[in-house]
Amino acid sequence: MRPAPLTVAGVAGPSPTAPDPVVLVAHGSRDPRAAEATRALARSVAAARPGVTVSTSWLDHTEPGPAAVLRSLAAAGHPRAVLVPLLLTAAYHRRVDVPAAVAAARDSGPPIDVRVSDVLGPADGVVDAALLAGLRRRLAEAEPGRFDALVLAAAGTRDPRARGSVGRVAAALGAELGVPCRVSYASAAPPLTGAAVARLRAAGARRVAVSAYFLAAGLFHDAVVAGARSAGAVTVSGPLADAPELAALVLRRVDAAVDGRPRRPPPRTAYRRGGVPAPGPR
Repeated sequence: MRPAPLTVAGVAGPSPTAPDPVVLVAHGSRDPRAAEATRALARSVAAARPGVTVSTSWLDHTEPGPAAVLRSLAAAGHPRAVLVPLLLTAAYHRRVDVPAAVAAARDSGPPIDVRVSDVLGPADGVVDAALLAGLRRRLAEAEPGRFDALVLAAAGTRDPRARGSVGRVAAALGAELGVPCRVSYASAAPPLTGAAVARLRAAGARRVAVSAYFLAAGLFHDAVVAGARSAGAVTVSGPLADAPELAALVLRRVDAAVDGRPRRPPPRTAYRRGGVPAPGPR
């Protein structure tokens, strides 16, 4: 199945001066909402950088796969491409599945130089400001009001290093919002979100909000919402999906993969305790 890039040149082959095409590769899900979120993010990335061909691919459940997209770009005359793993941790899929897809494309099609970027979660231990800004945006959209504790709800992984990266995001998000932030998982590792909310409430928190550390809606996010509500959380944010901050993060990952010079991160927003934005200069 040939992919349909979002930006298509009006000539037979790519211009020698055209930027390298970008291939987004997501985990994949049987839930159609997940694929649509990936396509929406691709549209947001393409809109943020006109002239760049942005294609979508998935590791499982949805076609096309990244190897097929890369082979198609090579057949169209592109000598290079940048592959961005739409993953929040550098666990099995980044370490095994993504390199295998790149190798498959190189072994079974025209030559193409593929540069693979870092995942969207912490790279080299650093939590990107755009990722935090996207999480804050979705939390504010959920209209939690004031809250005195927060749970960062992730999909879950058995990889201890990946869980450590989720913990770094929780610590950074809690520090920016001025509230304690605990981690929970929808699968593979404890605690479940409902249990994390209940523990914070038992420790004295009166209004606990839940920040969804997900790229797309699906069964895991649905489970997080149900568990959080049953435990008395005041709100659960939506997945990051096509948040503009996430599109900016994708493009910085692209820039870093191409030349090692990521674009300047957006300015941080000052927040009072409880997630309320501090007043800016008048």
